[in-house]
Amino acid sequence: MQILSIPEKPLKKHVSIAAGEHLIGEFVGDPHGATLIVFGSVHGNEAGGALALQKAAKMLPAFLPKLRGRIYFLAGNTRAIAKSVRFIDADLNRHWTAENVHHNRADSPIRTKRAEDFEQTELLTILDNILKTAQAEVYALDLHSTSADGVPFATVGDTLRNRDFAQQFPITILLGIEEQLDGTILEYLNNLGAVTLGYEGGQHYAEQTVKNHEALCWLALVNSGILRREDLPDFEKHEENLKNVTGKPRIVEIRYRHAISEADDFKMELGFDNFRRVRRGEILANDRHGEIRANESGLILMPLYQKLGEDGFFLGREVAPVWLRLSGFLRRLKIAKLMRFLPGVRKSPFDDETLEINTRVARLFPLQIFHLFGFRKRRWHNDKLIVSRRKFDTKSPFVKRSAVSGEKY
Repeated sequence: MQILSIPEKPLKKHVSIAAGEHLIGEFVGDPHGATLIVFGSVHGNEAGGALALQKAAKMLPAFLPKLRGRIYFLAGNTRAIAKSVRFIDADLNRHWTAENVHHNRADSPIRTKRAEDFEQTELLTILDNILKTAQAEVYALDLHSTSADGVPFATVGDTLRNRDFAQQFPITILLGIEEQLDGTILEYLNNLGAVTLGYEGGQHYAEQTVKNHEALCWLALVNSGILRREDLPDFEKHEENLKNVTGKPRIVEIRYRHAISEADDFKMELGFDNFRRVRRGEILANDRHGEIRANESGLILMPLYQKLGEDGFFLGREVAPVWLRLSGFLRRLKIAKLMRFLPGVRKSPFDDETLEINTRVARLFPLQIFHLFGFRKRRWHNDKLIVSRRKFDTKSPFVKRSAVSGEKY
């Protein structure tokens, strides 16, 4: 067991954490049980996540005899946390590309001097050890906050395992947002087989945000099977906290991301909160090119009211539960493997979970059909639309069973 001390006041803009001190707490009960990894403050100006982990870490030693798995609480961008900025040289939550991971392993001869490269090397050393010693399911949470006020929500990469885990919490779930972003820490772990969930717990520095993060962590201990519900006396209190701040849980599909760069001089119009309804054509922001209007009616998510960031806003629509049930049914039947036989569609020669679609026939197949089977990540290459889905949709690479006895080993 190890606990890192973090200052108590989340509302202060300067949270003191020494560079490289990522491990807030490590708690191991049954080493053969599930593993829960929780990141706080991967963006350094979002102090509430790290503080919530510190609060929970102080209480967890009393639960050690009852833990049926392993818990790791990690501070994210320690150098940015010390300066209360989103990042120093590069966004750590866009830094987990295959190229960066390769270059920033501890034994790599290639190394730049960006602060986030050092952060990534330190985190990789910790994560590699956690993952190679996992003997059952691995769960990873990433705690964030937003510059705009509004209802907290979860972001989920679209695998059935992720969905099943997220729907155990009384929270609103966003599908598809992680597929629109490259290099997130949860995408990296999801592609290695972990069950992942991101949580936007509220507005930066709000006291309620810390409470929301802490409540989510405690419920995650139960929902992952590391603690029995009856062993957590405050389970109902934490569950009620999330219900009160969430309202009626719903599933929202992200349909549009407005990407920005520093050169755009992007400025969000005032008054937009998470989940506010907007109309097609409504003015949402301005940049050096002029007015930015909503390209469709829907719900606005994460409008940017801070200087640093690559996402101006997102637009989404609520998903009917019947659509999710149909998606789950079809994906468990593995019908997606037949999509490569559709006209103008072929499997990528480089990846079994990627399809190449000829744009001349792509209009015959609405993107919702591909979403139904989990193909949410899309990009264009010449005259082809490339769509991909996440690996390990229904099965975990960490859960190993003996072919003879059926027991975990």
